[in-house]
Amino acid sequence: MGYLYLSAGHKSSGKTTVSLGLCAALRLRQGLGVQPFKKGPDYIDPLWLAAAAGRPCHNLDFFIQTAEEIRGEFGHRMHGADIGLIEGNKGLFDGVALDGSNSNAALAALLDAPVLLVIDARGMTRGVAPLLLGYQQFTPRVRIAGVILNRVGGARHENKLRQAVEHYTDIPVLGAVPESPGLEIVERHLGLMPSNEHAEASAIIERIAAVVADSVDLDAVTAAAGSAPPVSDTGGRPPPEPRDRVCIGVARDAAFGFYYEADLESLEAAGARLEFFDMLVDTRLPAVDGLFLGGGFPEARMEAIERNAAMRDQVRDFIECGGAAYAECGGLMYLCRSLTWNGKVCKMAGVIPADAVMYERPQGRGYVRLRETPRHPWPDGITMNQDDIPAHEFHYSRLENVDRPLTFAYEMVRGQGIDGHHDGIVHRNLLASYAHLRDVAGNQWTRRFVAHVRACRQQRRSSQRAKDER
Repeated sequence: MGYLYLSAGHKSSGKTTVSLGLCAALRLRQGLGVQPFKKGPDYIDPLWLAAAAGRPCHNLDFFIQTAEEIRGEFGHRMHGADIGLIEGNKGLFDGVALDGSNSNAALAALLDAPVLLVIDARGMTRGVAPLLLGYQQFTPRVRIAGVILNRVGGARHENKLRQAVEHYTDIPVLGAVPESPGLEIVERHLGLMPSNEHAEASAIIERIAAVVADSVDLDAVTAAAGSAPPVSDTGGRPPPEPRDRVCIGVARDAAFGFYYEADLESLEAAGARLEFFDMLVDTRLPAVDGLFLGGGFPEARMEAIERNAAMRDQVRDFIECGGAAYAECGGLMYLCRSLTWNGKVCKMAGVIPADAVMYERPQGRGYVRLRETPRHPWPDGITMNQDDIPAHEFHYSRLENVDRPLTFAYEMVRGQGIDGHHDGIVHRNLLASYAHLRDVAGNQWTRRFVAHVRACRQQRRSSQRAKDER
């Protein structure tokens, strides 16, 4: 077992493409069990990495998790894998903190992971050497085990780059990936188009894997990964609770696919059975006790959502009749009266008395901190969370034409939320917010939501019995 941290000199160096190619090539060409990870809050890259590796990708995040949680999660997920690949975000030393405490380098150091550095070599020859020397010396704790030269312009360009690296540094060149439009993945406002809505995702991954396999020394990559220290599994998550389970319907389709795999596991561990359904195709909800409508790109499928009036009615009736529901970002937009994008307006479910309007620039972006109000509907034993909740948001929409006062579950300590001051609309037994939560030690939201679903189910059953007795 071994592992590597894939980082880059700067953002947009082609790191994700190389990561996808390595995951798929090591799995398909080397026959290895590849466990992918992604630094920070991200849904799109993990969807692609999971598709390439053939197993779920997991996020490691300094803002949400403690150092011990990160190490524990990493060790647990590495169990049964032959090699782990951690894809960083931005550049190796980039981060919000001046001291680099939340950078890729800090995460690599925490996990004692050898770093494979991806360099965008366009317009560069001899200058690659001082760049690499500077990266080596800036944080000696971080060990750069190799470099992959990306977007190389041809054999002559590759030769000049290799000569410079080999003459001036002791960093081995493990590959040189040619510049090719065929390796590009379509992008939109949040980054790459998610693999769950890309019809050619498998073909794209196979094409990238073929190029990377021909351009990178895979044996050298596995050898570099093997230089990492052993990883111990510290136990992971508790087994599912044996008590009476509730059924939670999870919207998962081409429009809604932003879920943390670990959170879905935590819902099951808390006593839920998950029933996945398609908001675009299915005309009836499955027989569920609660709903989880995650994020995604409803604007890209807004016409299909409008056409499926039956599902919109089903969701609205479920919530208005007291069903427990939780919606994040795209799910929140779905529950509004309408969605406007590129001059087109489409009907949504009409639960929330507002219209979701898309803009060209982000309306909320980055990490947030939430403070619960007494109107938060989920139980936490008897009391609500007393500490601020770390989460993240990334949305190009905002709510407009609100025609009645809203009740909010959160005050914004940091971030934009609904109106710059609040987030988490509460309506009956619904909580809908722009913020994305993660289930961690400091915010066990899945346990609380399952308890909420169970309580609402009991309340609805009691009400029905009372009606039947009359």
